[in-house]
Amino acid sequence: MALLEVQKLGKSYDGSEVLRDAGLAMDRGGILGLVGPTGSGKIPLLRLINLLERPTAGSITFGGINITEGSEKEMVAIRRSLAMAFQNPIMFSSSIFSNVSYSIRIRGIKDKGAVEVVLEEVGLGSYAPREATTLPGGEAQRVALARTVTTKHELLLLDEPTANLDPKTAEIIGDLIIRQAEDGTAVILANHNIGQCLRLSDRVGGTGERQGIGLRNGRGGTGTMEGVQPR
Repeated sequence: MALLEVQKLGKSYDGSEVLRDAGLAMDRGGILGLVGPTGSGKIPLLRLINLLERPTAGSITFGGINITEGSEKEMVAIRRSLAMAFQNPIMFSSSIFSNVSYSIRIRGIKDKGAVEVVLEEVGLGSYAPREATTLPGGEAQRVALARTVTTKHELLLLDEPTANLDPKTAEIIGDLIIRQAEDGTAVILANHNIGQCLRLSDRVGGTGERQGIGLRNGRGGTGTMEGVQPR
């Protein structure tokens, strides 16, 4: 059974359709690239999967549970298994270390070492005491990703995680995403850069399988990335 299944998903705002008939299936440890231009429906799809909004049509099944029809109590339990990092994240008015440790503090976990390790992994180890709200976009994205992966989740939803990053830093973040998948976490990566998506998916799980959804005008479907054949 797939960890996540999306079937004929649709979303409209005030009668305007932004997503129609989107479908995908994911297993644990996979990385799926959502490829499409701005306005093609990538972020609405991520928000629906993350239970931030309800779909207009279709269904989302996570761990065998139809989460589009669940009670609020069931939704709370599911949300603990999901995490999303936005391209323009909100930073708390505190240090980078405090921002990254937030996700474990709210769970009652005290693990300074885990936070330090993740900060090193995203290249911000020496920046820990710095005020997070003063960070430029690229560094704020790294803090948001570090905050997301400090705790274990079944599914990560990432909005353009390598945008605004120089090539070296983008590679560091890509390697971190791959390690998350190798540890059994499923990852959905929204990215307009098909090359970056392919670099990641080429190395997932040793399967050699490339997964992707090409989104145009909000219509999506399961398949390989546009113009790329599976191995």
